[in-house]
Amino acid sequence: MIPKRRFPILLRLCLVLICSTLLLARAEVKLPGLFSDGMVLQQGVRAPIWGWADAGEEVTVSFRGKKASATARDGKWRVKLPVQKAGGPDTLIVEGKNRIELKNVLVGEVWICSGQSNMEFPLSHSFESENDIANSANPNLRLFPVPKLKANEPVDDVRARWQECNPDTVTNFSAVAYYFGRDLQKARGVPVGLIHTSWGGSPAEVWMSEKVLESNPEYKNAILVAYGAALNNYQDALERFKREEADLKSQDKDAGRKPPSPPFWKPAELYNGMIAPLAPYAIKGAIWYQGESNAGRAWQYRRLFPDMIRNWRHDWGQGDFAFLAVQLAPWDRNKKRNIDQITATPVDSDWAELREAQLLASRVLPKVGLAVITDVGDKDDIHPTKKAPVGGRLALLARNIAYGEKVECCGPRYRQMRVKGNQVILDFDHLGGGLESRGGRLRGFAVCGPDKRFVWADANVDDGKVIVSSPQVGKPVAVRYGWADYPVVNLFSREGLPASPFRTDDFPLTTAPKK
Repeated sequence: MIPKRRFPILLRLCLVLICSTLLLARAEVKLPGLFSDGMVLQQGVRAPIWGWADAGEEVTVSFRGKKASATARDGKWRVKLPVQKAGGPDTLIVEGKNRIELKNVLVGEVWICSGQSNMEFPLSHSFESENDIANSANPNLRLFPVPKLKANEPVDDVRARWQECNPDTVTNFSAVAYYFGRDLQKARGVPVGLIHTSWGGSPAEVWMSEKVLESNPEYKNAILVAYGAALNNYQDALERFKREEADLKSQDKDAGRKPPSPPFWKPAELYNGMIAPLAPYAIKGAIWYQGESNAGRAWQYRRLFPDMIRNWRHDWGQGDFAFLAVQLAPWDRNKKRNIDQITATPVDSDWAELREAQLLASRVLPKVGLAVITDVGDKDDIHPTKKAPVGGRLALLARNIAYGEKVECCGPRYRQMRVKGNQVILDFDHLGGGLESRGGRLRGFAVCGPDKRFVWADANVDDGKVIVSSPQVGKPVAVRYGWADYPVVNLFSREGLPASPFRTDDFPLTTAPKK
C-alpha cells in the first residue's frame, strides 16, 4: 500500500510523464501510408512528399544525396524532391524532431488502377493464372492495395503499405492491374508501382468530388438531389417500418419482415475515401475499368466520364496525365439465350451506348486511350476471367500514349462512310498492317435505309476498307457494328487488336432524355 503522504507526489509524477509523452507524440513527424518501405516514386518529375508535424517545425527530406526542406504550417508540411531517374533501391530519410527512414525505395513509373468489379477481380480467379502467380516474384514491381473506405468528407491518409510483388502479395491483387504492370515493367525496363483502388458495383459519380458534382447543374439535379430524395424516402420507409414492427410486437406478432435498404452509393464517397488521400502522389497515369453501373445512364456518361477524368487531373495538378480505360466486355443479360437467339435481329442496347460514351471520351480529351475487348467477353458472366489480354492492351496504350513509343496500341477505329449505290464504304483509322476478319466471314455489321430499321448486312474487307450491303436495303443511310450487349464481331487489325463497336448514325438513343 502506498503511504498517503507519497500519493500526491506519485500522482504529480504520473501527470508529468503523461504530458511529456503527449508532447513528444505531438511533436513527431508523421507520414501518410503512401510513404512506406518499398514504395515507388515517379521518375522525371518533382515528386511531392508530405506529412504532419508541429506548427513551425522544420522538416527535411533527404534522398540520393539531395535535400528538400519545409516548415510545417497548421500541422502539415510538403516538399518536392528534385527530378529523379529510374532505379534503386535507395533510402529516403525524413527528419524533424524525430527521424524516419524508408528503405528499399525505387524510382520508376507509378499508375493508379481504379474502377469497379472487373478491376477489383483478383488474379487468383483469372483464367489459367496458376503459373502467372507462381512466377510473379519481381522486386521491380510494387503493389499498393488501397483499403475500401466510404467517407462523407475527403480523408488525408490510407492505412496500407507498399508490397513487393510475389505469389503471396499478388494472389488477391487486381488481375487487370497486375497484367498491365507486368507487361509495362518488362517493356520499359524500369520499376513500376501500382496503386489499386477499386470497388465492385460502383458508379462513376462516387469517384468524383462533391465540389465538381455540385458545380454542374445537370449532376446537381440528376445525382445529388436524386440521392437526397432517395435517402429521404428510405428514412420515411424506415420510420414506417419501425412503427409497424412496434405495433405487431404489441400484438405478440412477428411478421418476419426485413427493414428497407438505404441507397447503397452516396455520390463522392469513394472519391473522399479512396482517391482524395492519394493526391498529389506523383503518378504517370491511371487505368480505369468501370461503366457497367452507369449503363442505364449512358447518355449522361458521355459527359460524366470526361468530367471525372478532368476532376482527377485537376486535383493531381500534373496536367493531362494519361488516362486509359477498358471498354465494356460483351455480356448477355439474358443468360438463357444461345448465339442464334442473340444475333436474330439487331436491337438497341444501352451497353452499346455506354461503349460509345467511353469511346467519345478518347476523342474529346487529350491522352485518353480505350482498350477494346470484344473478343474476351463471357456471354453468361459479367466478369470475364480472361484478364491477361485486358492488361496487355492497356500496357500497349500506355507505351504509345504515355511514353510515345511507336507501337500499334489499338484496333481499327471508324472514321467515315460514303454511299455508293446500295453499298456503304467504311474507312478506318489505326489500320496497322491492315484489316482482317478472324474466324470466317465478317460479322456484326447492320445497315438501315431511310426507315431506320436495321438488318444484318453482308460485309467484306477490300483494300483497307469495309464494304457493307444488304439485299433488303436499296438506299442505305447508316451502319452499325457490334451494337449489342453481347456483340458477335470479328473485325481486327493484323496485329490482333479488335475494332471498336461503332455507329455512323445520330439517331435518338434509348438512354437519352425524352424531348
